[in-house]
Amino acid sequence: MKTNVNSTIRGLLEEKLLKIEQYFKADVFCYYGNIIDGLENDIRNIIEELAQDPGKKDKLVVILTTMGGSAIAVERYVNIIRHHYSTVDFVVPDYAYSSGTIFCMSGDNIYMDYFSVLGPIDPQVQNKDGKWVGALGYLDKINEAIEKSKTDELSQVEFFMVKDLDLAELRSYEQAKDLTIQLLKKWLVKYKFKNWLTHQTTPELKGQEVTVEQKTARAEEIANMLNKNAEWNSHGRPINVERLKELGLKIDDYSINETLSGLVREYYDLLSDYVSANKQPIFVHTRKFI
Repeated sequence: MKTNVNSTIRGLLEEKLLKIEQYFKADVFCYYGNIIDGLENDIRNIIEELAQDPGKKDKLVVILTTMGGSAIAVERYVNIIRHHYSTVDFVVPDYAYSSGTIFCMSGDNIYMDYFSVLGPIDPQVQNKDGKWVGALGYLDKINEAIEKSKTDELSQVEFFMVKDLDLAELRSYEQAKDLTIQLLKKWLVKYKFKNWLTHQTTPELKGQEVTVEQKTARAEEIANMLNKNAEWNSHGRPINVERLKELGLKIDDYSINETLSGLVREYYDLLSDYVSANKQPIFVHTRKFI
């Protein structure tokens, strides 16, 4: 019975995905789950299969739901996708945290509704015990300990905590932080800001051409704010559409688009139920693969 039910649901998922493709006039790639190292070859094969289909479109829409993961894996995913598609848009029906947020920043457009959230770009790294941890929390505690040591306010407990830290591991946290900022800046300027040609909101600059330097400066501001752990206080802090717009990001809010909202909601609700029922940690879907 379960096999028959799964077969029916998979058929419905394919049907609803095709409707989203028709709406966007694009190929659709759905990724649900953590972004981990080691899946790059699988993702390449899935995207290549889609790109080799006679019905391939020039645009890819990525429907993304993730708690985050490896920024290095995200970089490779973007390299794969951008090799085959000149335009890439992201749809976030629910959440895309950490490296998922970075992934979204490689898009030309980001579609979210009032319920959708991104998160701080706190890079996740594996510690010596093999557990994935947010790097910024560790770095903040180290910097706090350093400042306390300058005024002899460092407690004995804090001293031993710092003393036992693996310096190589700490360096890897710093490198992960630098990588997330570097990628976000690069992709915002190259993709998200490519159609930002004239200033629209700054009164003294309105109508003037936007320079590469100004795009880079805006990208750096956004990257630094999203990477500011003290601002968000949590690796999984949800950042909604309105807050993202305040940071200077253009987000396409589909809350008022009944057609698109209905298509995404129907697909995502069914997808969530399917993933939960089958206990699948990672789910990938295109019209050629499920």
